[in-house]
Amino acid sequence: MREGRSNRESQPFASKVLWIVAAVVILWMAWTLRGMLLLVFGAILVAVVFASIAEIVRKLVRMPPAAALAVTVLAVVALLAGALWLFGSELAGQTQALSAMMPTAWENLLSRLEPWGLDKPLRRWLNDASSGAGIASNMRNLAAGVADALGNLLLVIAGGIYIAAQPALYRSGLLKLFPESRRALMAEAGDDAVGALKLWLKGRLASMIFVGCATSLGLWLIGVPTALSLGLVSALLEFIPFLGPIIAAVPAVLLAFVQGPETAMWTALLYLLVQQIEGNVLEPLVQQRAVTIPPALLLFGVVAAGLMFGLLGVLLGGPMTVVLYVLVKRLYVRELLHTHTPLPTEEK
Repeated sequence: MREGRSNRESQPFASKVLWIVAAVVILWMAWTLRGMLLLVFGAILVAVVFASIAEIVRKLVRMPPAAALAVTVLAVVALLAGALWLFGSELAGQTQALSAMMPTAWENLLSRLEPWGLDKPLRRWLNDASSGAGIASNMRNLAAGVADALGNLLLVIAGGIYIAAQPALYRSGLLKLFPESRRALMAEAGDDAVGALKLWLKGRLASMIFVGCATSLGLWLIGVPTALSLGLVSALLEFIPFLGPIIAAVPAVLLAFVQGPETAMWTALLYLLVQQIEGNVLEPLVQQRAVTIPPALLLFGVVAAGLMFGLLGVLLGGPMTVVLYVLVKRLYVRELLHTHTPLPTEEK
């Protein structure tokens, strides 16, 4: 009798040990495959974009979902091709001029920093980076990085199209990984996360359009060369919260030093003004139809994603933070702690 009771008591303990070991193995596999998981998240993001546009097309034209998705993909490709045809030559010329002017702008900046002795560390860093073996190594790394980025981009787009074409298939397959008693909860949490992601993407798109147009116009009025290219860079980097605008301002201010310190000052003020208008005027209007995330949480989320996943993590850190923010509120705060907290999709 005592031996039987001992066996029954040891079974729950062994089960807990197995669950702990399984959790450790799953976490180890997730960390090992974090690069691939990040690409999967990128594909889901692309699928959300295509599905959102396809939903609008389907409501306007009243066509089947598959046809609406096909029209959406073709329309996006045609739009990109048309924009490339209309502005491609000018943009290519401005980009070439920008890369040709950057060395002069760099030397101009170093000469102005020379009275304070700040030019020597920068020159030393540049000499080390541009040494014979360094140039060859950097060029090889750059070429490999570009090829890898293009391959990943094509993979993400193709995966996004497949997911957008059959979202129910992948959704049901993912839900089957959870116990049957928890599938309804996970389905609701996933729907909340996707809804918040759609709202956040709408807000980012509005900000990107405004920042790109305002920056290009402002730089053109100031007289900074390659205003269109710099405005496009600003629009694309606006997708990255907080860090993107700072990164976008660096080449513009550096290039403005070629025109003189006054032009550089006006350029810096332009970027500051555009961000102030975007943050204090446009964003409050956009957030009425978008999702609100605490700014500090979004900033540290982007930084954490960059530290864990590199450049791609910085790019996708914003939407990842939105998804995790909603899942934590829904699954942890509401379900586990039994504390009511509004979700972004319920605040609208």
